[in-house]
This record gives sequence, C-alpha cells and structure tokens, in this order.
Amino acid sequence: MKTFHCTHCQNLIFFENVRCLNCDRSLAFLPDRGLMAALTQSPDGLWRSELSDGESRGYRLCANYNGVSVCNWVIPADDPSDFCRSCRLNRVIPDLSSERNVVAWFRLEVAKRRMLYTLLGFGLPVVPKDVDEAQGLAFEFLEDYSDGDAKRVLTGHDNGLITLNVAEADDVHREKERTLQKEPYRTLLGHFRHEIGHYYWDRLIADGPLMEPFRATFGDERADYQAALQRHYRDGPPQYWERNFISAYATMHPWEDWAESWAHYMHMVDALETAGATGLALRPQRSDEPRMQPPPDPLNPSQRDFDSMIESWLSLTYVLNNLSRGLGLPDSYPFVLSLPATGKLRFIHDTIDQRELGR
Repeated sequence: MKTFHCTHCQNLIFFENVRCLNCDRSLAFLPDRGLMAALTQSPDGLWRSELSDGESRGYRLCANYNGVSVCNWVIPADDPSDFCRSCRLNRVIPDLSSERNVVAWFRLEVAKRRMLYTLLGFGLPVVPKDVDEAQGLAFEFLEDYSDGDAKRVLTGHDNGLITLNVAEADDVHREKERTLQKEPYRTLLGHFRHEIGHYYWDRLIADGPLMEPFRATFGDERADYQAALQRHYRDGPPQYWERNFISAYATMHPWEDWAESWAHYMHMVDALETAGATGLALRPQRSDEPRMQPPPDPLNPSQRDFDSMIESWLSLTYVLNNLSRGLGLPDSYPFVLSLPATGKLRFIHDTIDQRELGR
C-alpha cells in the first residue's frame, strides 16, 4: 500500500480514513485514480476532488459510505450504480440486526478493499457477476446457522462466487481455528487473497496456453480434489514439505498450491509497496548482514523486476521477524522461501505481467 496525503492540506492520511484530522475535509478513495483525495460537495450535489494536475472530476459517494459507514470509496458521476467497484461485488452481506455482525462486516470490507486495491494495480479484470454471470466475481458473507441440524459455512470459491464465513472477522475465532488447523499464519486479508487466487486461476490459467507450464510448475490439477482433501486432513502434509511448498496447505492439491502462492505474492507486493513508499532502507553496520534500498514500486510495470523483489523481500522479512520477536510477538513472516516455492511465485509474477501487458 502506498502512502497517501490529503490533497487539500498534505497531511498524512491512511487508506481507511474518511476525514482529514488536520483540515477536516471529507476523504475518499478514487478507484479510477488509485489515490485518496479530499472532497468538497458542489452545488450540483456531486463531490469533487482537489488534484495536483488541476483536473476536478465529479463523484458520488458509495451508498455504503454514509448509509452504513463501511466504505470510503466513490463512484464516477456518470456511473449509474449506487455502489462503488468494491461494494457492488457483494451478493450477500451479514445480518446487520446483530451489532457483532456490523463490526464483522466493516472488517470484511476493509480487507476486501485492500485486496481489490492490489488487483486494480495489477490491471486485472474485476467484473461483478451481475454484469457477467459466467466470468464475473461476487462475494457472500454468511454465518453458521442451525435449522435443527447445525450447518457450518465453509470459506471457499466456486466459479467466481467467493463465500466467507463471517466468524473469520472475529479475532478469537480466527486464532482458535489457526491453532486447531496448525497454521502459523491466518488472517482475514489472507483469506481474501487466497480465494481470489482460485478465481484468477479460472480466468488466467484454465484451458489456456499457460495450462501445461502451470502443470510443470505446480502439478497436475486433474488429480482428484476430494481425495486429496481427505488425505490432507487425515495424514497431514508430507515430510519435508517446506522444501517445495510455501505452506502445509499448499501440499494438498495443485489448485491450493497456486492459491497459497498467489496470496503470498499479494502479501509481498503490498508490503514492498509500503516499504518503498515510506522510503524504508536497511543499512547495517556489518557488510554481511541483510541490506535493502527502498524497494521499487511493485505495481509499476516498469519497475516490476522479480529478482529485485525477492532480494528486497528477504531483507524486509528478516527485519520484520526480529522486530516482532523484540515485541514478544510471533514472527510476522513464519515462512521459508525454498527455490521451488520461489519459482512458483515467479510463475505468478510472469502470469500477471503477461496479462497486464496484453501478451
């Protein structure tokens, strides 16, 4: 995530902000410009931004901006929808009669918008299912329920429909599941990035020219998925899985290996963009310790060099883990990047680049 400044007073602001604490201007994210901006309402009812290029475009606030306060994105004035590019992807939202669900929905939307920010930066298609039912994207945020027999909602993806269990927005529940599933890393944003990886496998890989290169890198996805699922939860990951996979769950099936690697790549891009935007550099006193110049912008096609990204990433995670340990927390980055796992990340990097460049 890049750093943002109020376009009126230049005060530092953040991606989730709705008001500048310095000048009291309303703030919103402009998806068409990829930035946060101060807004003023004009007599015609439209909101206009103050941008350095002097261009003043008209916008409307997303219906979820003021109505339920779970969104801070805008809609171009000529767009007939009441909802922004993020909120119009929602097919089912939580039952808001529960205060717990109100909080959960806010957290879900924050994570979803952060994921979408990166996807838009990649230049990948983000089309709602109500526009393209066959290849579009939609989200359902559902709760476990009981109609005599308790039924659990499973987080997952099915042909562009991503379902998330609302309980994943609860820190206590998520930590319990993380421990039960023996996962060193489980986050709400990670769920979104993993499931969207499945969606883009369908869009970028399935039945296309990258099918055979995918199989050479990740394995044959025609292997029985249900059998693989049962085997994974019965026997666990194979011994020494770290030598070839980014996570234990990635060992289950090539589809999950791709989705775990995709999510990991999105984690890398977001963190490296933040490090670069803040000017973070590592200059140790010893020459044999990890060093890092401020990383180039991984969302800029002209700066997206994978080898440089990996070099910066290894240095950055070294510092992140040591800072976490100093605060008495678990490692921020509990992963080992083997050469095969790095090769899978490179495959995803190249796949996105080819799509972005129209090749």
